[in-house]
Amino acid sequence: MRTLYRSLQPICTPLIHPKHTTRISPTQLPPWTRSFHASATCRTLDLAYTLHDEHGKAQGAPILILHGLFGSKKNNRSVSNALARSLSRPVYAIDLRNHGDSPHDKTHNYTALAEDVEAFLQKHSLKDATLIGHSMGAKTVMAVALRNPSSCANIVAVDNAPVDAALASDFPAYVEGMRRIEALQPTSQKAADEILTPYAKDLPVRQFLLTNLVRAPGQPVKWRIPVKTLANALDDMADFPFNNPDEARFSKRALFIRGTRSHYVSDETLPIIGRFFPRFELVDVEAGHWVISEKPEEFLKAVTNFLQEKEE
Repeated sequence: MRTLYRSLQPICTPLIHPKHTTRISPTQLPPWTRSFHASATCRTLDLAYTLHDEHGKAQGAPILILHGLFGSKKNNRSVSNALARSLSRPVYAIDLRNHGDSPHDKTHNYTALAEDVEAFLQKHSLKDATLIGHSMGAKTVMAVALRNPSSCANIVAVDNAPVDAALASDFPAYVEGMRRIEALQPTSQKAADEILTPYAKDLPVRQFLLTNLVRAPGQPVKWRIPVKTLANALDDMADFPFNNPDEARFSKRALFIRGTRSHYVSDETLPIIGRFFPRFELVDVEAGHWVISEKPEEFLKAVTNFLQEKEE
């Protein structure tokens, strides 16, 4: 694992959005206690969460940790406990909308995801929070930071960048397999795994996806997540709602952790990260996209070192 410290000054490189050639610029940021989009039509949802606080002993500034697409708060149980223990800070593991135990809604984009997190911070009166997110969660915490810089103290973005970039081709295949399970209505997880195998050949990935299955006695297995909604949202998950760092910039500290075998945070995206997040730091971990599950100790070391550093 190596750490690269980027310049504190914005890097003057044009923004590159490989997925689209035209973008609509965001409007000026208002105070964080208000919605970013005056014309926003999505409603905020009351997010499910698990609090990890060492039985009340962790009394420091809060940490929120957000999962990726098709994940849930359960994916981050071990690292949440470890962070609460090592930093003595309460850790809120969140289920984002349409995932885990949180409510479902047909709107699933980064504006809606960010608004849900902002509402969660306000509802629970969480100040000076650290926002940690992987993949979809990473873009969500970046969006929150850029929308409302005063809503958090710093962020940790794991294996994603503030750009429009197509998702790996694996994700549409996963969705196709999940839709196939819906259609065939298997009555056991083993049968569901067999259906999913052609669409997700790696056993750990299938096990991860199948954690979203529920089954009542004598009934076919069902997805607890709205697969159709998330399938329709894949293009939105590839997008990023900001493209102009002159209008939206987060000047507080930000840590970006990337997997060296993943394509989501390429060297070409670093100047873009530097313009939106001029105080960013970068840690490379020898891993693929699933950095936290593949290398939890290196992830924890990077986050702990970052959060224990004193502000300059």
